[in-house]
Amino acid sequence: MLRFFLHRVAMAIPTVIIVSIAVFGLIRLIPGDPAALMLGDMADTKQIAELQSELGLDKSLPQQFLIWTENALSGDLGRSIVNDEPVLPLVASRFVISGEIVLIAVVLAALLAVPAGVIAAWKQNSAADLALVGTATLLLSIPTFWLGLLLLLLFGLKLGWLPVLGYVSLRDNFTEGLIYIIMPVATLVMHEMGVLLRMARASTLEVLRLDYITHARAKGLSEMAVLWHHAFKNAFGPTWTMIGLILGNLLGGIAVIETVFSIPGLGRLMVDSIFQRDYPVIQGCLLFVALSYVVVNLIIDLFYPLFDPRVTAQ
Repeated sequence: MLRFFLHRVAMAIPTVIIVSIAVFGLIRLIPGDPAALMLGDMADTKQIAELQSELGLDKSLPQQFLIWTENALSGDLGRSIVNDEPVLPLVASRFVISGEIVLIAVVLAALLAVPAGVIAAWKQNSAADLALVGTATLLLSIPTFWLGLLLLLLFGLKLGWLPVLGYVSLRDNFTEGLIYIIMPVATLVMHEMGVLLRMARASTLEVLRLDYITHARAKGLSEMAVLWHHAFKNAFGPTWTMIGLILGNLLGGIAVIETVFSIPGLGRLMVDSIFQRDYPVIQGCLLFVALSYVVVNLIIDLFYPLFDPRVTAQ
């Protein structure tokens, strides 16, 4: 187990290095001079030169990367060009908002979809199986922005049950905050349920065909005991991995949902910064998203032995 833990952590280190290089390089690949783009068309040569010196753009690329890495490790991701705020606190505060919504959505989706997928596999080719798979396929086929707009139209405009615009932090007012995130969370839950339900069903079907399941049934165990105590644990491994991938993907792709529901999260900040050409903030957002994806999948890998005894034995 210790060997597995150290191996996974060691694998994450070069991944973080590659991610840092990629984030640094993406900004440098933008056509034109970043300093000139930041200042706009009205800037003169002196202003551009001063900003280049401030950002270290007058140095070679390896020197720029080393300076940027050293500053990032010390918590300095630069300052926003638009409002002159430090990038790290700005991005971190928005990341918390996105993280709350994504984490709640993934947990609810897993709690609903995984048992449904197991039941669908247990009742393979029955009416319940067809209904569950059909519903999952339908939810998976609807784009999240369209699903979000439908919820806004129905529950926000037509019925007036939920607020259409605005956001209240769960830390400031938990009850009111829940009201404002019901629709964005529901949108993500319904979409991701389709992925998790299909994965849980496929994994459970594969396990139910194994010999030890037949042996457990031959010993006279009840079908529920076979399903939940013998099949579920081994079938949950691939689904657990998928949960990690979904969590990472949502953290990086929540911009659409935050734009639809006017939520001031990380995705919305990234979109606004792109339109405003606020490159230090864009770079900070990309770094947060990439590192969160690495960290989430590292955590998923470290907990994987709980669901696969073969990994524990390594």
